[in-house]
Amino acid sequence: MIMVTGAQGQLASLVLAELAARRAPATGGSRTPSGGQRRLDFDDPASLDLSGVSTLVLVSAGYAEDDRVVARHRAVLDAAHRDGVGHVVYTSLTGAGDHLGFALAHRATERMVREGGLAWTILRNGLYAELFGALLGWTPDGLESAFGDGRLAAVPRADLAAAAAVVAERPGAHTGRTYELVGEPIAADDVAGRLAVPHRTIGLDVYRARLLSDPALLPFQPPMVASIATGVRHGFLGGTGPDLARLLGRPLTDPLTVAAETAAALRPGAGG
Repeated sequence: MIMVTGAQGQLASLVLAELAARRAPATGGSRTPSGGQRRLDFDDPASLDLSGVSTLVLVSAGYAEDDRVVARHRAVLDAAHRDGVGHVVYTSLTGAGDHLGFALAHRATERMVREGGLAWTILRNGLYAELFGALLGWTPDGLESAFGDGRLAAVPRADLAAAAAVVAERPGAHTGRTYELVGEPIAADDVAGRLAVPHRTIGLDVYRARLLSDPALLPFQPPMVASIATGVRHGFLGGTGPDLARLLGRPLTDPLTVAAETAAALRPGAGG
């Protein structure tokens, strides 16, 4: 049986849907399980029952400081080893993102996966097209961002979920492989052009100040988001590669369409 962690999350739920479409035996694990899923709380190691699981799709448990994320991943990998899981598939971060504020926890987890004594596959996911669209801000005049004219090899979340399902369904064919799953480069100007509005660039200092003043963000999040902006702006996240298309066996979903749809949905008044 395949187990997908973080089953209530956006990526994991899409992975489960892909596996269901393939009629692969799979279930999800979550802190708040539903529909026959198992309770898996990475902060409660006693809840981590992976018995009967042959392949574990470990979806990164972010949204915390690095020490907590790494401890969570260590707990579930220890449980996988204890309970006889045969193969771990870890959803990591593209290698081009080593400078990003959330890269360390991914690289530490990759090391634990490789040294954990189980068969493994690492999926180094590019940044979501949905995220790119969501990070574009609306003003009365159009869009603004700190991305400048930089480009991001963005990937629709659904393509990454499909790739994870491909690997999880037949993990033996992907043992010991690290895949760079990036998409096609898009820029903020491209999204603005698709939506027929102007795009204005703001400085990174202005952007960081806004992030720091946003009460909805946790303390560790502003530097992480700011690192995405400077990475795109200065050309570190636009590189492409063949791995995703090869795994999917089809053309990639257009990230510009997904990013533009996401941005449009967030436009003030878009909901009617």
